[in-house]
Amino acid sequence: MTDRVIVVGAINTDLVISTPHLPTPGETVVGAGLRTFGGGKGANAAVAAARVGANVALIGAVGKDDSGKRALAELTNDNVDTSRVALLDDEPTGAALIVVDANGENQIALGPGANSSVSVEHVRSELSTLLPTADVVLVSTEIPVTAVRTAIEMTMNAAVRCVLNPAPVLPGVVDLLSLNPIVTPNEIELGDLARGVATKGSTADEDQLLDQLQKIGERTKGVAIVTLGGDGCAVRLTDGQVHQIPARSTEDVVDTTGAGDTFNGVLAARLAAGDAIITAVRTAVTAASLSVSAVGARPGMPSYNKITSVSPQ
Repeated sequence: MTDRVIVVGAINTDLVISTPHLPTPGETVVGAGLRTFGGGKGANAAVAAARVGANVALIGAVGKDDSGKRALAELTNDNVDTSRVALLDDEPTGAALIVVDANGENQIALGPGANSSVSVEHVRSELSTLLPTADVVLVSTEIPVTAVRTAIEMTMNAAVRCVLNPAPVLPGVVDLLSLNPIVTPNEIELGDLARGVATKGSTADEDQLLDQLQKIGERTKGVAIVTLGGDGCAVRLTDGQVHQIPARSTEDVVDTTGAGDTFNGVLAARLAAGDAIITAVRTAVTAASLSVSAVGARPGMPSYNKITSVSPQ
């Protein structure tokens, strides 16, 4: 099997309300009603990778509840292999409460549920079976850091390319940089990582984004990518060179939820397909730009044909 992507990460149900503006502390804002979507950074990235043609298996956990059943059914319909997802009796499926304003910006509150019980033993057992045929492993951090570390260590030891999406930067995530994965923080997460590295003796200027990116790349001894929303991304290669990749201009931004997940899933898929890093990043940036055209993390995720049909920027 070719173009094999393994995703280790969270599976959620997203509860989304669209409002004229994001609420301030203590404010109630009346929205347009509640919509329910599949979510979770791991699950979203898995769907994004599958839609561009990768063969995707997802490692994670859901509860044995209606939300878990629905989540797995939706993933299966998107050609994601969910046979490695644990079904837990004592935890509900994770949920995210999302408010989206008229400009497509969002606020998110997360209840991890079953995601907080993704165990080292489960990750180790499933990866030991999957790694021999894997091309890329993508790991995100809405699950316990111990499970994340296990996934990265096993992947690197197997000489398989590993992508770490450090979202969120929880305690212990900075220490994972020394395992040498490709890292893909957004601008806020990059700052959090850089501050963590700085406490260990770095003297780089934390106020400068590219300095932060260099700092993280030096720590991982590899590729570091910072995603910048509507400004695209910057890529620090192993030789220290930095390439800035612009986003594709998007006229109708409806909802930015899931744009980062789209980027990571498509990046992993294109690396698995054999693309060079800059080529894979350009495709991932275009995919993320297209994904913001619909409400919810997944409805706007494009196919590979859709990505390649748009004019390059």
